[in-house]
Amino acid sequence: MENLKNVAPLADFDWESFESGNVAGEKSVEELTAAYETTLGRVSENEVVDGVVKAINKREVVVNIGYKSDGIINASEFRYNPELAVGDTVEVYVESLEGVKGQLILSHNKARASKSWDRVNAALESKEIVKGYIKCRTKGGMIVDVFGIEAFLPGSQIDVKPIRDYDVFVGKTMEFQIVKINQEFKNVVVSHKALIEAELEAQKQEIISKLQKGQVLEGTVKNITSYGVFIDLGGVDGLVHITDLSWGRVNDPKEIVELDQKLNVVILDFDEAKKRIALGLKQLTPHPWDALSEELKVGDKVTGKVVVMADYGAFVEIATGVEGLIHVSEMSWSQHLRSAQDFLKVGDDVEAVILTLDRNERKMSLGIKQLKADPWMEIEAKYPVGSQHNAKVRNFTNFGVFVELEEGVDGLIHISDLSWTKKVKHPSEFTQIGAQMDVVVLDIDKENRRLSLGHKQLENNPWEALQAQFADGTEHEGTIVEIHEKGAVIKLENDIEGFATPKHLVKEDGSQAQVGETLTFKVLEFNKDSKRVFLSHSRTFEDVAKAEAREAKKAQAAAKRTKKEEAPAIQNQAASTSLGDNDALAALKAMMENK
Repeated sequence: MENLKNVAPLADFDWESFESGNVAGEKSVEELTAAYETTLGRVSENEVVDGVVKAINKREVVVNIGYKSDGIINASEFRYNPELAVGDTVEVYVESLEGVKGQLILSHNKARASKSWDRVNAALESKEIVKGYIKCRTKGGMIVDVFGIEAFLPGSQIDVKPIRDYDVFVGKTMEFQIVKINQEFKNVVVSHKALIEAELEAQKQEIISKLQKGQVLEGTVKNITSYGVFIDLGGVDGLVHITDLSWGRVNDPKEIVELDQKLNVVILDFDEAKKRIALGLKQLTPHPWDALSEELKVGDKVTGKVVVMADYGAFVEIATGVEGLIHVSEMSWSQHLRSAQDFLKVGDDVEAVILTLDRNERKMSLGIKQLKADPWMEIEAKYPVGSQHNAKVRNFTNFGVFVELEEGVDGLIHISDLSWTKKVKHPSEFTQIGAQMDVVVLDIDKENRRLSLGHKQLENNPWEALQAQFADGTEHEGTIVEIHEKGAVIKLENDIEGFATPKHLVKEDGSQAQVGETLTFKVLEFNKDSKRVFLSHSRTFEDVAKAEAREAKKAQAAAKRTKKEEAPAIQNQAASTSLGDNDALAALKAMMENK
């Protein structure tokens, strides 16, 4: 009690009002209400106002707009701005001053949308950097929320590097630049790549200005194409062409490098104006030709793999980066050149002989036919004149048939040596490609590697024996197989072919014989030397008629001779009987009259 101080009561305190429950008094209540009203901002529904963030949690954001109560906004409306913090000022749209629960209802999305179109147009004009929330993937790119508007982000505009996985960007908030607006359809296109290109351009200029040919840099494999590999040198890209990846043949760059791989490359060339940089990878290792054994020489045998095929030959890799050409002429002893694909294919393992070797030019020619003996060295012993063999038809010409006795040994059968009797106009009438034929060696030209062969010589010349059978004047049945301007070809027995001119093809009724008709023909001439038989159908009936006419003429002449011989005898007989006979006739006449 000693510490208690004497406190004097307020002189103007209204005890009556206090006892009645009206502490401030009637006048004070009105003053307090007025003062309270003046502390609240004037807020109307459907209005966009600024508010201050008071609290943030995973579900809600509490915003004070100076009204008697705070508003609560769903946190998803601020996902475009993950850096939102308490105390930040945000735009909100007043949907209702007092909801069902007596709570102020606000929307941040509607506030953004109400001014969004003006803002995106202004951002396009000023090239302002805006924030956007990547909502989802779409065909060719992504959908981005910018000021509440759904904008399109093309896949090519996400980054300066090719994007392999778009999904990693979904749900991220990033900075963008508005690059295009379609006012008619209200379409907005944004780019993230545009923001970093300017910075990269400056970096490229700085990097390129410091480049030197022969300089070795470390880079990262950025992209792999069919023609080469793009390397990121730290802000600027260079290309390693497929031919500069390895000293050996490269079919696919992926065989040598892989994405995101770090490796050293050498600068081969660069164009500062076009910002093109040519890089090399194989140049960092010694050329394989320099490591080729000094003991390797012409005539040595080597093994390798066929890496490239062409019509004229095959390239064989005998060591990484060391190739030799096997020309098609060195694949077979045959002089009849074929395509190299007939002998080899890519991937074949082959053994060959070195024919030429130029270390300075780094060129080598190889041969595989040299692994076998040249068949023409012993041609006279193996294929003597007069010997018979079986050959394969390889090709035709107008004048004969080329056949192969064995690989490297070809021969020609002249068209005149195909048949003794048949007139062959083209070899295709007699045989076909790929067929087997028996032949006789007629002549050998070793120097020019030529064999003259015959087929008809397998049989004796039948024209000697046929001379008696087809003697002049003999008749035979024949079939007309061909008719042309000068006459017709007639096929006779024993495969003999004869010839008849148009006038000898006239039939007995005056019509002309046609192809396919089988008629009787008379041999006009048989020439065994020229192997020709001249025939006539007309003569078969014309000669008969002539013979009959001759016989009739002979008979008539004989009759005339007989008549002439009988006439004098009759006259003599008449003279000898005229006297006596006349008396008898007179007596007989008288007797008849009396009767």
